[in-house]
Amino acid sequence: MAKIKHNNFIDTVDEVISGAKKEGVLHLYAEDQILNGRTLQIKGKKMFHFGTTGYLGLEQDIRLKEAAIEAIQHYGTQFPLSKTYISNPLYNELESKIEKMYGIPPIITKNSTLGHLAVIPTVVRDEDGVILDHQVHWSVQNACQLLKIRGIPVEMIRHNNLNMLEDKIKYLATRCNKIWYMADGVYSMLGDFAPIPELMELCKKYPQLQLYFDDVHGMSWRGKNGTGYVLDILKSLPDNVLLFGTLSKTFGASGATLLCTDNRLREKIKNFGGPLTFSAQLEPASVAAAIASADIHLSPEITSLQCDLSEKIEYFKSLLEKTALPMIALNNSPVFFLGTAMPLTAYKMVQRLFKDGFYVNPAIYPAVPIKNTGIRITLSRHNQKEEIKELVEAMEYHFPKALEESGNSQHKVNKAFGIVETVSTVGNLEPKTNLKLQYETSIEKINKQNWNELLGKQSIFDWEGLSFLENAFTNMNCPESNWDFHYYLITDKKGTPLVATFFTYGLWKDDMLAAESISLQLEEKRKQNPLYLTSKVLGMGSLFTEGDHCYINKTHPLAEEAIILLLEQVETLYHQLNADMLVLRDFEEDEQWNRIFHNQGFLKINMPETCIIQNNKWESVEEFSAALSSRSRKHFMKEILPFEQAFDIVIKDQLTNEESEQAYKLYQNVKNNNHAINTFTYPIEVFQKMESNPQWEFILLYLKNKEKEEITKPLVGILFCYKNTEHTYVPALIGMDYSYAKEFQLYRQLLFQGIKRARELNLNKIDFGVSATFEKRKLGASIIPKVAYIQARDNFSMELMGTLQNEDKTRSGN
Repeated sequence: MAKIKHNNFIDTVDEVISGAKKEGVLHLYAEDQILNGRTLQIKGKKMFHFGTTGYLGLEQDIRLKEAAIEAIQHYGTQFPLSKTYISNPLYNELESKIEKMYGIPPIITKNSTLGHLAVIPTVVRDEDGVILDHQVHWSVQNACQLLKIRGIPVEMIRHNNLNMLEDKIKYLATRCNKIWYMADGVYSMLGDFAPIPELMELCKKYPQLQLYFDDVHGMSWRGKNGTGYVLDILKSLPDNVLLFGTLSKTFGASGATLLCTDNRLREKIKNFGGPLTFSAQLEPASVAAAIASADIHLSPEITSLQCDLSEKIEYFKSLLEKTALPMIALNNSPVFFLGTAMPLTAYKMVQRLFKDGFYVNPAIYPAVPIKNTGIRITLSRHNQKEEIKELVEAMEYHFPKALEESGNSQHKVNKAFGIVETVSTVGNLEPKTNLKLQYETSIEKINKQNWNELLGKQSIFDWEGLSFLENAFTNMNCPESNWDFHYYLITDKKGTPLVATFFTYGLWKDDMLAAESISLQLEEKRKQNPLYLTSKVLGMGSLFTEGDHCYINKTHPLAEEAIILLLEQVETLYHQLNADMLVLRDFEEDEQWNRIFHNQGFLKINMPETCIIQNNKWESVEEFSAALSSRSRKHFMKEILPFEQAFDIVIKDQLTNEESEQAYKLYQNVKNNNHAINTFTYPIEVFQKMESNPQWEFILLYLKNKEKEEITKPLVGILFCYKNTEHTYVPALIGMDYSYAKEFQLYRQLLFQGIKRARELNLNKIDFGVSATFEKRKLGASIIPKVAYIQARDNFSMELMGTLQNEDKTRSGN
């Protein structure tokens, strides 16, 4: 199987976070000598603090502080021993008070992340299955990696999508004993809630369903005794629900707590939960502070604190509702989200609010989808009404300026978040530009000479090649091979070309760039449902082509403006088509374009490397061999050249019916054996149209007979080759009989015959496409790294596409 280098999730996140750090909005340091919860000092600037998750302000309560100090004086800074052996003297009191709060004996963990790692692998058995809400906290998703190693199915659904959840339940119902659905009670970015009543109805319908809630953001500010949002809705904990709360954040101390009604299961978790057994326990100061907080939670004071915060939440909401600001999920949680869509707008808005004395959090990828970037604003009891009012006034003043400064508009923000617009918010939607734009849906309407001068020297997207692709991939019976074509040409007033590119719109497999192991699993499901896990994608170029699909006149002073105009036009089309994903490919790494695309709301990913032979000029095989590296030359002389005599090599413009059928079967062999880049199998009609197109030819390899000549020589290999009008040869597709592949070095021989044929035709450039870079490099190909830029309606789509590529990363869905 061909191998490709996949994108790495860590690299993707690093790129985004590093960009935000350069803008001065992340990885900051508070400089205060004393913290009071209401203000922070950053880089010498004192700001009102609207970024805390300590919503009730208990982290500054004198009772918690004094309890922590006293515990250190009595018991030291830590109790360095596993809790399995013995707990520090304060633990028993804390557990007793948490039990009074919930009416259920708790399990106390060091923090919620370690708690999930202890609980999830213990409660989920090998015969169970798991479904994750796509926005469930990272710590839950991370713990589920341990389940996948055991072969437990871990599926994923789009955020709060109950129809999708029910489909997954049905799918797992006959395969699993229990089905665990894992979600947050209150989500940390938008402040929205899990649909708990609806989930309980699903539990009645499907008795296998078990619910696992991480409610750390719902704790303390909501519910009787501050037991959180989930329990406030449920009133009591059902037997099929496991609940995680926190002793940090709003609770004001450290640690987390699991609530479970099953006494036997609780003991099993304590006995077998790895981090509970082998990790250190909470420090005495943290336990003492949690005890002091529990006392508050068990007293009438907690209701007073909740009401105080609730009053400020309602006040903030009432002010926001009078504005045109695009606030998302405006409800009664202390978490608010101002949508900006573009990361650059978020950076500019945060910078402006910082200067005005308000600290807020940028909400960027991967916490939110790249095109749903925004600003998270959180309230606490520390905030006073006067600064809340001033914050709203500052947001109203700075938001339109941040939009203008970043080339954004409220119309674009509304589109990104699906906000219904009023006449007053739409405004002037026409882009103001001095550039000229030509948009067409067929290459026939584009000047052939102009197109070929800009983009004609690559792959199969010279003018003639695109004419072929339009003919081959339109009006097809199968939806996966039916594409729409969109062409963009941007010039300055004098007609100087600045940007030229084309897009296709069609179905892509969601695992196209995923690891082969993932694709192989999904292909089993596609035997019953061929379109399982597919997305509607508006992509630069096409799935049939490789190379630099976008011409940019980089030296022109209006180049950046032209790119931004292109993105505006393409995003409009993206929304009109209601596509799931927008993909710009294949670019070479460039710092300027990285910045532009990221700031406009695109996420950079690494694409498979492409292989090109330049200056394919040689007069003899000896001269070709001499140009190779010494190691590649040995490989060529030993594993390629000697096997050439085993074949009869035929080059044809057209195939007989028998040859056509054989060739298509050989192509299917390769396609079915290679899922490194998992695209759809092209229908035979595409190959039939190659035969009637003068730009295509076929290199056929027949294995010579060793015995009787009357025995038909088998066709064992074929290259489907396109002759680009601008001196480029493109071995676009390959077919092989794997029975002979290893013995006769068939793949390598086909590559070499493609190189020889290009030389015969005096075509000095060969576009060898992607995959098998090791083999192509040995024949003199240059390996060129490529990147793409994507945006999608949610992170879920991008993760399925395999672009966030860690093979063991939780990824599945519908």
